[in-house]
Amino acid sequence: MRDSRKQVVLILTLLCVSLAGCAVNPTRPNSTGPLRLAFITCTVDARFFEPVRKGVNDAAEMMEVKCDFLGTKGVDVKAQAEMVRQAVADGYDGIAVNIIDPEAFDGVIQEAIDKGVPIVGFNVDDHATPNARLSSVNQKLYQAGEALAEHVSPHVPDGAHVLMTMHDEGVSALEDRLAGQQAILKKKNVRWTVVVTGNDFAKGAGIITRTLKDNPDIRIVLGTGQSDTEAAGRAIEKSFAGHGYWSAGFDLSPDTLRLIREGHIRCTVDQQPYIQGFYPVIQLTLYLRHGIVPSDIDAGAAIVDAANVDQIIELTRQQYR
Repeated sequence: MRDSRKQVVLILTLLCVSLAGCAVNPTRPNSTGPLRLAFITCTVDARFFEPVRKGVNDAAEMMEVKCDFLGTKGVDVKAQAEMVRQAVADGYDGIAVNIIDPEAFDGVIQEAIDKGVPIVGFNVDDHATPNARLSSVNQKLYQAGEALAEHVSPHVPDGAHVLMTMHDEGVSALEDRLAGQQAILKKKNVRWTVVVTGNDFAKGAGIITRTLKDNPDIRIVLGTGQSDTEAAGRAIEKSFAGHGYWSAGFDLSPDTLRLIREGHIRCTVDQQPYIQGFYPVIQLTLYLRHGIVPSDIDAGAAIVDAANVDQIIELTRQQYR
């Protein structure tokens, strides 16, 4: 059963991974020894990365490789970039990086590639500057922001004042989603106030509550990430329930899904983090063993709302969503 499952995974993966005509040579062709792969991320302990880790672990077991999930405790692009350099020095065969800054990782990724260590992106990619990474598995972030805004736009009055949130500054993913939302909403002459909430849900809810009280004309909160989306729902539940307030945002957590079910969050956009861990392992392993060159994979922008939230709750318990 295990061997047949591996064969199915490999067949499906080969259909998804294109050679793309790139003339890049594998660093360990036809290697039969165990490969060591490193995933290097920001906010390594964030709840968001739990399904990413499961995807990494499931793929590592199937492909019989060793994967370590590493990263900084908080957003620190210099420290994260240095961890990439250290992973090369530590002898990892391949590396996956969430490239949260469009410039900070360009140099270290090129260094790794020059030393024969392949790098792929996951969760966040660099589309703004030249980057030597071989591929990335991530949501198309600007387009996802547009998708959320398009979905909620019928419920946003023309000329409304909207609160827009980010849990961290300096993260290109959040900035891209924000820009996508704003591009759609400005067509309705919407104006916005932007606040940074931090990654602590309770503190974020407090910041959002104070901002809403200071701006009584705001009834809508639009988030860009997991912690600020949940924080907005918590703030509305505690302080504004039944008064016409609602929120929407990105990513999944148990409380976000509960708040959707209870009507405090209208919807959220799931970027399917499980596959952001799973496919980079497959891509790096196939490249290192067989020279199959990775290609980009869009992780999608799936809307989760009251219509499908119960199904998603069960999948979240299993760490697939």
